[in-house]
Amino acid sequence: MDFQKDLIAEYDCETAKTRKMLDAIPADVDFNYKPHEKSMSLGRLAGHLTDMSGEFALAILTQDKLEFAAGYKHVPYIPASKAELLEKFDRGLPAIRAALTAAAPARWDEHWKFIHAGKTFIDAPRHQAFRETVLGHMIHHRAQLGVYLRLLDAKIPGMYGPSADEK
Repeated sequence: MDFQKDLIAEYDCETAKTRKMLDAIPADVDFNYKPHEKSMSLGRLAGHLTDMSGEFALAILTQDKLEFAAGYKHVPYIPASKAELLEKFDRGLPAIRAALTAAAPARWDEHWKFIHAGKTFIDAPRHQAFRETVLGHMIHHRAQLGVYLRLLDAKIPGMYGPSADEK
């Protein structure tokens, strides 16, 4: 079994599904919409999906660790429009796919770390870090976005077959 080939296929499959969900966002949506006061805004959630499947994925594939100092303040990407969001999402995919393809087999078992303010949050083999924090995380937040869209009465595309809106 060639798990690198499987990871590439899984990345392609899940990013295609994520692209469908992002494309389902109405063009005139209010990116400040929140279904609950503790929820991320729709814009922040959609931007997070874009960063995770792009820049964060690239860090896992090309760096040994991602480390932020104690004073680091993350500024989340919040798109100004659906068009901007889709353009950024699409622009990031080729670099990730190229890095997935170029990864030497021995690199997959090397540990990758995510450290913030001196505290290690992730210390796992690269293949596990990629599957959990890119693919699994993408699937989780894509489903979350689907709930937001349903609450806004938008049509939801099917992910693993037709959705209720496609029947």
